[in-house]
Amino acid sequence: MSFQAYLDNIEDKTGRTPQELVDEASAKGFGPGTKAGEIVAWLAEDYGLGRGHAMALVHVITKGPKIASTHVGSGTSHSDESDTLWLKGKATNPSRGS
Repeated sequence: MSFQAYLDNIEDKTGRTPQELVDEASAKGFGPGTKAGEIVAWLAEDYGLGRGHAMALVHVITKGPKIASTHVGSGTSHSDESDTLWLKGKATNPSRGS
């Protein structure tokens, strides 16, 4: 599953866009330097997210939407289309033809 697919699934599971969750995390004081366990615990408690999905958000909350180019365009099941994740919701993602 690509990194973007994880974020899209999080939106399906929570009803919130990744950006809304990043904003909520920021309001809670989470950001760069926050330990992953704190964010994972919050996402599990408030949204029922498992560790894998929560860790995708941990990256975005603590490091922003840029990802390493290692899997971008690799053609594998983990391949992403871009090195910048779309956080505004899958319905507005231009790469999805919306």
